[in-house]
Amino acid sequence: MGSIDVHTHVVPNGWPDLEARVGPGPWPWLRVDSEREAMIMLGSSEFRRIGSNCWDAHERLREMDADGIDVQVVSPTPVFFSYGQPADRAARVARIFNDLALEVCAPAPDRLVPFAQVPLQDPDAACAEVDRAIASGHRGVEIGNHVGDRDLDDEGVVTFLQHCADRGVPVFVHPWDMAESPRLDRWMARWLTGMPAETHLSIIAMILGGVFDRVPPTLRIAFAHGGGSFAFWLGRLENAWHRRPDVVGVSERPPSAYLDRFSVDSVVFDPTALHLLVDTLGASQVMLGSDYPYPLGERPVGDAVHRSTRLDDAERAAILHGNARRWLAL
Repeated sequence: MGSIDVHTHVVPNGWPDLEARVGPGPWPWLRVDSEREAMIMLGSSEFRRIGSNCWDAHERLREMDADGIDVQVVSPTPVFFSYGQPADRAARVARIFNDLALEVCAPAPDRLVPFAQVPLQDPDAACAEVDRAIASGHRGVEIGNHVGDRDLDDEGVVTFLQHCADRGVPVFVHPWDMAESPRLDRWMARWLTGMPAETHLSIIAMILGGVFDRVPPTLRIAFAHGGGSFAFWLGRLENAWHRRPDVVGVSERPPSAYLDRFSVDSVVFDPTALHLLVDTLGASQVMLGSDYPYPLGERPVGDAVHRSTRLDDAERAAILHGNARRWLAL
């Protein structure tokens, strides 16, 4: 049975002029440099160089075949979320990119599984767009791990998560909009340290903010990049919950009681780190992910899973495809 990669991204090969279609920006735009290369631009600044495997389904399929991947979950690139924009504009942007993502995935509907984006800053608009997207052919939704200073325990975000639980829509949480500083702007430190920290913080918000106590267990939610640094520091979190209940969260139970309520992907690159995830969360909560097609992703996809000498056959199969089939309700 082929593997399922739950963490990949898409960038369409161009989109309408968002300022003309939506309103004043600033908005991302695509500078196409050749048939195989382009640059995502933010105003006059270069944001990220991308290749045609971001938009060319046939190239994606060739690379999937090379890595033994049967199915990809294809999610938005977070730079398009537009959470800082007025909600009506962000809703129009979400509709544009969601429809374009369906076009990218259309050549292989049995292998490319599109996930939508939503205007998360407005729960009503977010619920409306996820319903529209699912009806149009999307199979789930990717959200950023925060909206400005509002984390995943914000009442509006919780309303959206409850809606997804009620509708049976899987949610993939991706870090984005990491803090900037002179110390973090060197060596891609925002990506090397900021992304793991952001993801860790939002899992804590789900637990200590009481989200898992309020949202039904039917919510299928997964976090990118192995859950960031959460697994390594669970013991510190548990200790704080027991020793300082006066300041640490409002959760009804200790943090370790919620480990079966969320999943993480396997993009930790090293078998030792993967073993920590399995030891901490259980093999049933880890799904194959790659961050394809970006350079900081894992290639070949699943390398750490395949190099592990500790996983037994059942654990390896669960991580490579079994858990994802359950999460996606395939």
